[in-house]
Amino acid sequence: MSRIANYPIQVPAGVEVSLSADAIAVKGGLGHLSRQQHAGVKIVQDGATLKFAPADESRESHAMSGTMRALVAGMVHGVSKGFERKLTLVGVGYRAQAQGTKLNLSLGFSHPVVKDMPEGIKVETPTPTEVVIKGVDKQLVGQIAAEVRAIRPPEPYKGKGVRYADEVVVIKETKKK
Repeated sequence: MSRIANYPIQVPAGVEVSLSADAIAVKGGLGHLSRQQHAGVKIVQDGATLKFAPADESRESHAMSGTMRALVAGMVHGVSKGFERKLTLVGVGYRAQAQGTKLNLSLGFSHPVVKDMPEGIKVETPTPTEVVIKGVDKQLVGQIAAEVRAIRPPEPYKGKGVRYADEVVVIKETKKK
């Protein structure tokens, strides 16, 4: 059974949490997020802390109480500090350029690749070979980073492609005669 739900969430100053019968909304300095509340989870707001407990003794309620606690903790962190993923372009001539809500990529194809960013996602390119994706929604930031990486994933022989900044690509040994 989940032990994650036993830990309360400390809501920092400047973050406002509102609970309703079927949804939970979190509003902070960087934006606002809302999520549908699971019927098997009881959420209690006690001052600046949120406590989670299963509504009944079923196995699903115990599991979902930990899941809801983790999701709401991510929402609180997102609206107060935000999330970011860094990508690195490895390869000769591989470049990225952020222009407003678009990301222009030159990745060795015969044409440039243009990726539109959804609402709530900001993209920056500190250098031509680095891409930083920022936002308040942890799932959306990770999804967009995965979509950009999927355009040209790192190949195993030279390591060329788009990779996460902390990703380690294992290089294969070449064929011997």
